[in-house]
Amino acid sequence: MKMSIGQTIEIMYQDKAGKITQRKIEIEGIRDGRIRATCLTTGSPRVFLTHSILAWQPVKKGKIA
Repeated sequence: MKMSIGQTIEIMYQDKAGKITQRKIEIEGIRDGRIRATCLTTGSPRVFLTHSILAWQPVKKGKIA
C-alpha cells in the first residue's frame, strides 16, 4: 500500500525525543523523506520524517474525527 497526496492516514510516530504519538493526518506533499501534512487533531501543519513513522494505515471515509 502506498501513501499519496490528498490521502488521510493514521500514523504511529516517534519524535526526535523518543515520544510515540498516534495521529490522523491529511497528506499535502511527500518529498525527500518528509511528509508535509495537516494534523487533523490540532488542525496544524506538520512535517513528519518517513523514517520515524512506525506504522500507518489509511483512514476509511466517514471515520475522520
